Amino acid sequence: MPLLARMVSSPLAIDVRRGAVGSLGSVLADRRIANEGRIAVAVGPGQGAQIGADLDLPNCEVFRVEGGSVDVANDLGRKLRAGAYEAVAGIGGGKTIDVTKFAALMAGIPMVAVATNLAHDGIASPTSSLEHESGKGSYGVTMPTAVVVDVDYVQAGPQRLVRSGIGDAVSNLSAIADWELAGREQGEPVDGMAVTFARVAAESLLHRPDSVESEEFLVALAEALVLSGMAMSVAGSSRPASGGCHELVHAVDQLYPGTSNHGELAGLGALFMYYLRARYHGEGKERMEAVRSCLLRHELPTLPADIGLDQEEFARAIAYAPSTRPGRYTILEHLALTEGDIRRSVGDYVKTLGS
Repeated sequence: MPLLARMVSSPLAIDVRRGAVGSLGSVLADRRIANEGRIAVAVGPGQGAQIGADLDLPNCEVFRVEGGSVDVANDLGRKLRAGAYEAVAGIGGGKTIDVTKFAALMAGIPMVAVATNLAHDGIASPTSSLEHESGKGSYGVTMPTAVVVDVDYVQAGPQRLVRSGIGDAVSNLSAIADWELAGREQGEPVDGMAVTFARVAAESLLHRPDSVESEEFLVALAEALVLSGMAMSVAGSSRPASGGCHELVHAVDQLYPGTSNHGELAGLGALFMYYLRARYHGEGKERMEAVRSCLLRHELPTLPADIGLDQEEFARAIAYAPSTRPGRYTILEHLALTEGDIRRSVGDYVKTLGS
């Protein structure tokens, strides 16, 4: 009797633990990744460079990645093609991994993500967020063939970056609510498996009482971010992890470059979207309180002032947000608030949640 099955893309290897980088050579030697061991390694300016220097890979060539732009990714992609490498490992933070994913796609070779921080779910996602002349854009790429997260290196990095990953993972809940809203109002297909992965990722962190000082929490966070990336791969888009919350992220990036970071903005965006649901639809208040408690517990922004914006600037970003993802239906498109309504909503949000 034939078995009906659904094929799900996933990394061949996921290694999250202390000392995981020490096994990177074994991961790269997997014949499903590289047959002859001709490997390229792309390292960022931070811890990635130190890891690259410590690698015991005789046939590997190390490339420095400076910045996170499309031009940098294209340049690396050309070098990878010219060198006829079998695979490339991207070692560093989000920018380095995003550049390497894009370059690997250009070169048509597998990519291994070696994350030195847990700032957002890009470590295993099928997208690259890259800077260009007009700001920043998201590009479809291939999910990493393997993911390595060394808890020792994560703990040695800036704690703020680790905390921001919590905001990105928890924002999945708001993104899912937006997707389900689009399903009801617009008939948009909602992929239940992608929703399951994204929701489990967020729920695994939402009520945990421990913090980034805990090794167990860091492992849970890394696994949540990998699950979030897999949710996007299953969906074939960023939909299960990107709704109105990420429209706000892109709006702030474009209007006020350098304001906060991706995960912090995603968490704040999710909280505000839940506030809009509670204010205008009378639903989601309990979820809003749970998200707020999680963000506060991990010292993440919950108010515009926490990221250096006043209420008028934040309202401008909310008004601009829908234009960053044309065709994506979220609570913002659904409510279609006037600028006056947005300003009043922001003012009430600050008054209600700022006390």
